[in-house]
Order: sequence, then structure tokens, then C-alpha cells
Amino acid sequence: MSKTPLALIVDDEPDILQLLGITLSRMDINTQKAETLTQAKQLLEVHDFDFCLTDMRLPDGDGIDLIKYIQANYNQLPVALITAHGNMETAIDAMKAGAFDFLSKPVDLTALRNLIKNALKLNKPPPTKKESLAESTTKMKKQLIGDTDVMKALKQTILKLARSQAPVYINGESGTGKEMVAKLIHQKGPRANKPFVAVNCGAIPSELMESEFFGHVKGSFTGAVSDNKGLFQAAEGGTLFLDEIAELPLPMQVKLLRAIQEKSIRPVGSDKEIGVDTRILSASHKNLLSLVNQGDFRQDLFYRINVIEIKVPALRERKADIPKLTQYLLEQLSAAHNIEINSVSDEALLALSQYDFPGNIRELENTLERALTLSSGESISAEDLSLPSAITSNGIPSSDLSLRNQQPLDEFLADIEKNEILNALEETKGNKTKAAKLLGISFRAMRYKLEKIGYDQD
Repeated sequence: MSKTPLALIVDDEPDILQLLGITLSRMDINTQKAETLTQAKQLLEVHDFDFCLTDMRLPDGDGIDLIKYIQANYNQLPVALITAHGNMETAIDAMKAGAFDFLSKPVDLTALRNLIKNALKLNKPPPTKKESLAESTTKMKKQLIGDTDVMKALKQTILKLARSQAPVYINGESGTGKEMVAKLIHQKGPRANKPFVAVNCGAIPSELMESEFFGHVKGSFTGAVSDNKGLFQAAEGGTLFLDEIAELPLPMQVKLLRAIQEKSIRPVGSDKEIGVDTRILSASHKNLLSLVNQGDFRQDLFYRINVIEIKVPALRERKADIPKLTQYLLEQLSAAHNIEINSVSDEALLALSQYDFPGNIRELENTLERALTLSSGESISAEDLSLPSAITSNGIPSSDLSLRNQQPLDEFLADIEKNEILNALEETKGNKTKAAKLLGISFRAMRYKLEKIGYDQD
């Protein structure tokens, strides 16, 4: 028989304590109440709590002081802060200090119940610290390949962030695996059994953005023949991952900021607000702070989504992982294409290890897939790789490398993308739907990319 959860409620207003106590009691949660920071610390010493909810203002301190104390002494205990309405700076400070989540006054009871349900999912008896790290490393091995120090640190950070509901900004170059990191944060947290919805903000036409994010009601615009749920509602209870968030136009940034702060949305054509319970993760390969300074990205939205930042290392920053990555990807590709080549020559591995991979893991995968197709032997050779910096048989680097390095990285990657798109169109005899499927992108994203490269779609 499972034990009844026990929560610590901290507030200096008896009426609020009573209301929260009744609400939790109806959720079959027992409570202990404290009106001061000192009382809260005393109760923490004698009770094994499953959850803590604290007000910001206390007679002998504040809620953030309590959050820091709990982080230092009871770091497995989720704690949420109740803030004054609209005081997002305090909420952000609280989550940076280690708060699981926050609520604004007046407390919305539905939001409170959702918050507590998520928090209690974290409270299975934790293994020892050593076992936890070993288990998590094993589970993530197939998802984040690599044993370098930067990868070990990344895996530990993912586990820590999974226990929070704070918005996380994932920073990294194109092709480093930012979406994989976002998925792991989702899968290792309390929302794992709810939807993970990923969207590339640069692939949505600006005139459709509001409808895509917030949904619309029937008749709200030409073509709206029925009600439609947007991305926020599709991710209800789970996680919404906003990839390439820097591509959002400024008007949409304003609306997104409001949705995140208010935890509610208004579908296009509706006069009603709809509450949403969605964790926001975002990513970009661009420098958001530079865009803020240039006036191209809102500062208030930047600080709201960037409560916690995590950096995904470039492949050139962890070259010792290339052999393991190569073997893993090669096995996956060989199985997918039904080709019995599961090894690379020593010369090929040397070439891979000496190349900087501006396209990161995505480029490594594309390189191996191309080599797998070209190879006529039992293993992939250096010649099969066709790398700009491949080492030739006499040890002299290819002259193509210096030519490639003269081209800006963004232009180089854009050329790669353009060539892949045109090759897919050629292979499918101009069928854009089949080409999109071949590239693994949506038809809408395909249309956007074709417009971007100036392809005549008529």
C-alpha cells in the first residue's frame, strides 16, 4: 500500500494556508503548515515531505531563501513558489535558484493541481547518487553517444533539468542534436507519458503562425472550416519544443511571450482564453543575445525562455567520440539500407577524426550514408568518404579544404541544404511531396525551403 503524499505549505496568511490545505486534502495529500521560514526549516528536519509550496514574502525571509535552503539540504524535494501576479522576474529568479515551478496570485486551482501532479511523479524513492548516474548513463547511451567530459557533463545536466519545469534554452550549432537533448529532458521528467511536440519556427509561414501555435475556431478566416487545436494544446500536459526560435517575427514573439507568462492562449477568432499546461523548451543555432542587442529579438522573451541555458557541444569539440558515433551510425544506416558494411578502415577513421564537421553529427551521418552507397568493399575507405579534408593515401590533405574554409559557414551549410533539396527533387522527378518525405521534412517545410532557395514551384 503506497503512503499518502505529504506536502509542506509555507505562507504567513492563515486564510491562504487553509485554502491550500483544503485543496490538497481533496487530492488525498496530507499537509504540514508553516507561517515563517524558521518554522519551515524545523518541519523539514522532522518530516519526509514529497512536495513544498511556499509564498514569496515571509516574516523572516522570502521564498527564494527557502528554495536555496532546500536545494542545499533536500535537493530531491520539489518546491514551487507563489508569486504576485505578473511578477515574472521573481518567478525567473526562483527557477534559477532551483524551484520546480511557480504559480501567480490569485492561485488558479486547476494549475495548482497540475503542478502538484507533475511534482509528485518525481518522488519515487531515488537510488544512491552513484547508482543514479550509472543507470542514467546506460539509458542515454543509445541516445547521446559519447564518453568525453563534455558529453558526461551534458548527460548530468539533462537529468537535473528534467526534474524542473523551468523553461530551458538549448544552444548549439546546426546538426549537434538539440532536438535529441530536448526529447531527453522531456523523457526523463514527470511529463514523459504526455506529448512531446517539436516545431521548427522557421518552417511556418508568418501568416499562419498564430493559428499554428494557438489554434483557430471555425469561420475565423477563409478556409477555417472547423475548429483546430494549435501546438500549445497538442502539447497539453507535455512539452513544446520551439526549434530555431530566432526565426519568429517580432509580432509573434509578443504573442508567444504572453502565452508563456499567462499559461493561457486565445485561438484565432475566439473571445475566450484557454489555460494550457505545457513546458517550453527552445533552441537556436544563432546567438540570441546578439539578436536582442540588434533589436531583432525581444529582450523580455529572451529572459523568459532563457531561464536556464544548456549548450550542446559541436562535434569538433568532442572528436574523441567520433569512433563510437561512426560505428553506431554505420550500424543504423547499414540496417536501414540492407547493406552489409559495418566497419571503416583505419585511414577513413583518421580522416573523419581530422575533419571539423561544420554540419556536426548530421553531416557525419550524411557522409557515412553517402560513403555506404559508394563503397564497393567490405568496409568504408577514406576515398569513399569524399571529405574536403580527407587524408589521401600519401598523407597529404586534400586541397579542397582550404577552398571550403574561405566560404562563410552559413553559406556553406546553405549550399549543402540546397544541393540535398535539388537532389531529392531530381530523384523524385520533381514530385515535391515525395521529395519532402525523402528528406524527412513536412510538405509545408519543403515549400518554405523551396521559396528560400528561389525554386520555381509552378
